[in-house]
Amino acid sequence: MIRVILPPHLRNLARVTGEVEVDVATPVTQRAVLDAVEQRYPMLTGTMRDRGTAKRRPLVRFFACEEDLSNDPPDTPLPDRVASGEEPFLVVGAMAGG
Repeated sequence: MIRVILPPHLRNLARVTGEVEVDVATPVTQRAVLDAVEQRYPMLTGTMRDRGTAKRRPLVRFFACEEDLSNDPPDTPLPDRVASGEEPFLVVGAMAGG
């Protein structure tokens, strides 16, 4: 099981509290995790990635093991600690403004 922590507004939209867990086949990648989250919670489709291009939304960031993975290719394997369920995959809503 992959642990995923969503920002509060996406947890509200999905009607969940705390982190969510999804099954992902190996290799565990950003694309595979996000596909699994969107499949389990279809109301989140298009909120983290563009529906047409599947590219990350500008104000959404992805983290794992204290590293920003937002600009990594979507098919890069995630760290072993995330794949094993030891550490969560974090979806973070970036702050903007000045």
